[in-house]
Amino acid sequence: MSQQRPAKGGSGIDVRAAAARSLVPVLTDKGSLAGLDEHSVVARDRSLLKELCYGTCRRLPRLQALANQLLKQPFKKRDADVHALLLVGIYQLLYMRIPAHAAVGETAGAARLLGKEWATRVLNGCLRRLQREAEALQAVVDRDESVALEHPPWLLDALRAAWPEQWRAIAQANNEPGPMTLRVNQRHNDREAYLQQLTEQGLEGHLCLHAPDGITLATPCDVAVLPGFEQGHVSVQDEAAQLSAALLGPALAPRPGAHVLDACCAPGGKTAHLLEQFDIALTALDSDNLRLARVDDTLNRLGLSAELKHADATTHDWWGGTPFDAILLDAPCSGTGVIRRHPDIKALRRKEDIRQLAKLQRQLLDNLWTLLRPGGTLLYATCSVLPEENAAQIDAFVARTPDALVTTPHDVAWGEPSGHGRQLFPAQSSHDGFFYARLEKRTA
Repeated sequence: MSQQRPAKGGSGIDVRAAAARSLVPVLTDKGSLAGLDEHSVVARDRSLLKELCYGTCRRLPRLQALANQLLKQPFKKRDADVHALLLVGIYQLLYMRIPAHAAVGETAGAARLLGKEWATRVLNGCLRRLQREAEALQAVVDRDESVALEHPPWLLDALRAAWPEQWRAIAQANNEPGPMTLRVNQRHNDREAYLQQLTEQGLEGHLCLHAPDGITLATPCDVAVLPGFEQGHVSVQDEAAQLSAALLGPALAPRPGAHVLDACCAPGGKTAHLLEQFDIALTALDSDNLRLARVDDTLNRLGLSAELKHADATTHDWWGGTPFDAILLDAPCSGTGVIRRHPDIKALRRKEDIRQLAKLQRQLLDNLWTLLRPGGTLLYATCSVLPEENAAQIDAFVARTPDALVTTPHDVAWGEPSGHGRQLFPAQSSHDGFFYARLEKRTA
């Protein structure tokens, strides 16, 4: 729509209006930040647009509580965009180094671009009150622990119940942006040499502690400035996600040409890592054709090849009949281990979703196990920290599957034992939250 394009030259009002429009689908449970159109504003405003949207979602429970304190009565449903503007304004005043006059004036003024000039006075009054009473208002809302820790109550309760010693640290890590971590393609370079290249480019970083191909940058950057990115020398991938290749190594390294399935493969980071590391014939499967196209793009950039299939991994329809030597099941999950990278999860995920996801994970495990040869390995992975999707899921699978032998390693320095698997928690300036369990199919 033409009114969603930036005005000539761009302005603070334009970017705030764009942020409000982008947040409406999240606030009304009709979309996610995956659909954020950074090109709806001029180039110089794109980083600000992203910060306004992601930051508002990251702090959403607290911003919502403050908005309730500031408003005499809630906005009507049709004015979700104005409500989004108020949240954006609160976020700027409390969490950004934007001058208060700009945060207030340009946020209130953005209502005119939404066709709701009446809202400028309301927004201006609310934000100016927050300026005057910030300390008192925050003290009131922070009496609620879920508000103070910026998590929906159901999720905070679930974390507390599952991890009585770690839940607070998990919540705090979720509230900080995750670092930018790279995976060096060892077909081109080793990571020590690549780290030197980064240093020469003025980019600071350090070697990952657990992932042998990983480097974490001190400050995120555009991939365009990474040496050799377009030539496939490096990719962006969290340290925890990189561990899948190491866990499958004992099954794949001794078997050149191994027949491997990466189920639920999009967006393709683990697919590519396996192909970089091992001489295998890999089938990459996903039920989302658009996301499968991203896998294809990733492999093309890296000069790698796999058989891509658009299919449902809970069925056999797509299978050619040859059992797989190894299967990576990176199962659909709640994403509760990667909230810091996808903060809209706080608004979009519901308690009842966990049961449905666990049901799907069970179906995937039971179906894919039948496609694995005797002696083969299945690696189960999620980016969740909830036991229903992780330890409890694998415990139940092992209990009902007589030929499943647990081979999850115990002599690793990452994560901690959790049932038949290992659980990593999101760690500030380090890896995301992840769960892994490795299983071998017994031979007769």
